Amino acid sequence: MTLLSTINDPADLRRLPRAQLRELADELRAFVLDSVSRTGGHLSSNLGTVELTVALHYVFNTPHDRLVWDVGHQTYPHKILTGRRDRMGTLRQLGGLSGFPQRAESEYDTFGTAHSSTSISAALGMALGARHKGEDRHAVAIIGDGAMSAGMAFEALNNAGVADCNLLVILNDNDMSISPPVGALNRYLAQLMSGQFYAAAKNVGKSVLKPVPPLFELAKRFEQQAKGMVVPATLFEKFGFNYIGPIDGHDLDSLIPTLENIKQLRGPQFLHVVTRKGQGYKLAEADPVAYHGPGKFDPAVGLIKPATPPKPTFTQVFGQWLCDMAAQDPRLVGITPAMREGSGLVEFERRFPGRYFDVGIAEQHAVTFAAGLACEGLKPVVAIYSTFLQRGYDQLIHDVALQNLPVVFALDRAGLVGADGATHAGAYDIPYLRCIPQVSIACPADENECRGLLSSAFAQSHPVAVRYPRGAGVGTPLSPDLVPLPFGKGELRREGKGIAILAFGTLLYPALEAAERLDATVVNMRWAKPLDVELLLQVAARHEALVTVEEGAIMGGAGSAVAEALNAAGVTRPLLHLGLADEFIEHGDPARLLAMQGLDAAGIESSVRARFSPHDAPVRTPLKVVQS
Repeated sequence: MTLLSTINDPADLRRLPRAQLRELADELRAFVLDSVSRTGGHLSSNLGTVELTVALHYVFNTPHDRLVWDVGHQTYPHKILTGRRDRMGTLRQLGGLSGFPQRAESEYDTFGTAHSSTSISAALGMALGARHKGEDRHAVAIIGDGAMSAGMAFEALNNAGVADCNLLVILNDNDMSISPPVGALNRYLAQLMSGQFYAAAKNVGKSVLKPVPPLFELAKRFEQQAKGMVVPATLFEKFGFNYIGPIDGHDLDSLIPTLENIKQLRGPQFLHVVTRKGQGYKLAEADPVAYHGPGKFDPAVGLIKPATPPKPTFTQVFGQWLCDMAAQDPRLVGITPAMREGSGLVEFERRFPGRYFDVGIAEQHAVTFAAGLACEGLKPVVAIYSTFLQRGYDQLIHDVALQNLPVVFALDRAGLVGADGATHAGAYDIPYLRCIPQVSIACPADENECRGLLSSAFAQSHPVAVRYPRGAGVGTPLSPDLVPLPFGKGELRREGKGIAILAFGTLLYPALEAAERLDATVVNMRWAKPLDVELLLQVAARHEALVTVEEGAIMGGAGSAVAEALNAAGVTRPLLHLGLADEFIEHGDPARLLAMQGLDAAGIESSVRARFSPHDAPVRTPLKVVQS
């Protein structure tokens, strides 16, 4: 790593002669591979952006010029070149580097990202902000072809095309989002890059762009020689952009002269580059999905399946339930916004291809599309991460709940998600769903209960969300049956004295462990809405104090629902709420993060003892229920 070790910031990079950039890119790619193999993280996407990152920092005066990376899971080369090389060993670990851009981490991270399709909007805001302040700077949005399937990207293009500002949008066309890309736009790009045209475009990039002619003359020549064969540029030109490309995104001799030319132009520019996920590492090139976000591995060997199969994850439990229920009920259809693998729909697509819909990175569309299917008597199941459903909130209220349509939302990644951090944590789904009329929320405590509550949700004639965490549960054996659990009903799991712990979701098990040492009662509430008020009042009548436990935001969460129910019934009991604090929780090991939030067994016990210590024991008062 002789050359890379001399690069402590982009200014060092810009002092290199262009002839050395190829060597630097090779060292950078090797460093990315070695680093990710030691820590885990996103690999395929980062191997594909090495040359593009080098070229951008070489041509543009960063951080004065703004680079805005879409999603941000392809920014490891960017982090390495911007002074964070020596901290890459801390990637996605508590107190270490984020796996995504963060403004608080570096001045080179101009915009915090992790969700897709935000880059053009943010870069446009920066470009117009610079114009407003009279500052001469460039704003560059780097967006992948998968992220271009979201409506927000086109809303921004529509706005940017008529804005008088210096904005460059770079379409990083790698024919690969996390799941295989879908939709008409992707087919259009695929046709554009197929056959003889791709080879011709690469030659244009090397021979025509290299001599650095005035770009308007270049555009004329390109239009005469190639555009008649490829109509595509018109799509982006209709938005008001000057379209350039496509060019080979791994060819520095094409990238750098093209970017230097574009830098001299005024107004909105659109550069189409073609890259390959996993570039330079054969195993990742062959299977970019498997190497999208691997854990630690030996690069010389590649990923190895564990000798003993691990416990099934909640995602796998959902995927099996979806197939089983689809076999039983022909009305079931499955929907995912571009997260087939992450949400566990691979087998469902294989077995029921006519009932599987990947709508691309378009969460708003996914929700309203499900509503339309429900209007026709089908039973849609939307498999979506908790954090991504936030993006379809208006549609959830207006198009599903207001019309009381029977859509099931399978909310994966509820609670903390570990290394992906605050952007991907499902901390808010109980509060943001609980306030919507006609929406119910189920919180399974283990794998088998997840299966039963999914069946309960599917049996309802109104919207129901079933929230479950990332990873495996306690290993509860799965029933082969599709028997629904009682709707809106919890269960008593342990009988104790004095204090009752009301657990929502998988924190039931640390609550049971803490209860053994406290001799407390434990209730598995199962439903955050509707709350089992009958069981709640029975428990309140027999106990001196209540504790609620949930892996979600305390404010407005399930504990708040308990307080509201007790208040409505005129019942007064000391009440302790345990859950996620009113803060964004950083990336790190999930078990350690839960412990830091006081949500492991020791933390629950400690909080209960601190709140209800012997010298401040709750005073038992007669239970009074006010009839409405």
